[in-house]
Amino acid sequence: MLEYLKKNLSLQNRLMIKYKVRHLKALAFPFNLSKMALIHKTDKYGYHFYTPHYQKHFKEFKFKKIKLLEIGVGGYENPYLGGNSLRMWKSYFPFAEIFSFDIYDKSFLQENRIKILKGSQVDEKFLKELILEIDEPTIIIDDGSHINDHVIKTFEILFPSLKLGGIYVIEDTQTSYWENKGGSSSEFNRIDTIMGYFKGFLDGLNYQEFEKPGYNPNYYDLNIISIHFYHNLIVVCKGLNNEVSNYMVNNQKPIKT
Repeated sequence: MLEYLKKNLSLQNRLMIKYKVRHLKALAFPFNLSKMALIHKTDKYGYHFYTPHYQKHFKEFKFKKIKLLEIGVGGYENPYLGGNSLRMWKSYFPFAEIFSFDIYDKSFLQENRIKILKGSQVDEKFLKELILEIDEPTIIIDDGSHINDHVIKTFEILFPSLKLGGIYVIEDTQTSYWENKGGSSSEFNRIDTIMGYFKGFLDGLNYQEFEKPGYNPNYYDLNIISIHFYHNLIVVCKGLNNEVSNYMVNNQKPIKT
């Protein structure tokens, strides 16, 4: 049978059959994202160990009509390879629309509920046009270049468009320590590195407690409700960070009488 397929079908047709078979196999494990990752041959489990964290954070969206945007398709310049994680997300979220883009043309890998565009993650014009088309994604996953300044710039452009209650994820944060990606293994708090930049949001979670009368909270103070750091993975949860202090009033300690 395999020999017949090889002789009588084009590479493209064989690939499409392979991807459909994987999708059918994944249906047997609807609540096991790690198993789905292995079936779809994505490195998000096995090479990395992201899927247990994803399942914990994403389970509330499992059966919702969400829009998920993943940066980076995979397969490098080969137009027929990549999209493994996109197909995994399609299997896990049965009612989701999946969007992605890559610097290479990956349009061959599009299928029902998966749309792929060509563009750069640091092209502000492209990203803003993309967001206009998607209209408030619930989940954004940066699995793109992993270059430190790219990751930071992309976050600053896309995070404001993320739906309230949504989640923004940065993968492969080990590049925060690699000089060839703009990182550092000695200056851990440099704000131009991935880890240094995102650690900078931690205090903002508690801006209500600052002893700074008249403090004017910034956008991230007001819209980040939690940040989770895992091995090579950062998860940022968006929401209204308006829980009042149990003691401070307008960033001042009450006057004792």
